[in-house]
Amino acid sequence: MDQTETLVKTIVAGLQEKKGKNIVTVDLTQLPGTICRYMVICEGNTPSQVSALSDSVWDFARREAGEKPLSIDGAQRAVWIGMDYGTVLVHIFLPELRAFYNLENLWFDAKVTPIADLD
Repeated sequence: MDQTETLVKTIVAGLQEKKGKNIVTVDLTQLPGTICRYMVICEGNTPSQVSALSDSVWDFARREAGEKPLSIDGAQRAVWIGMDYGTVLVHIFLPELRAFYNLENLWFDAKVTPIADLD
């Protein structure tokens, strides 16, 4: 497992820690010209949970993988937070925004892997 795949697993663990829902990973490694190798997408039920999910990802990635995001956008409103780890982009949405943007289906030939919710 390479460093990017380890980071993806760590990010997923951080999302699961705070009960992120409908987590998917999008593998873009076989597609030319993409801006990252993987995307991790999930949702939280409220802006408070979206913010907590982002904080958890930050903590897990820093502690477990020694990684910090290059940038974080959307943290003030917390309806959609984007975290850029270079090779991995994390998107944490409220459900209605996730449905509207439908990011996981933008690349129809990418491998989308759903991650089971932990309840």
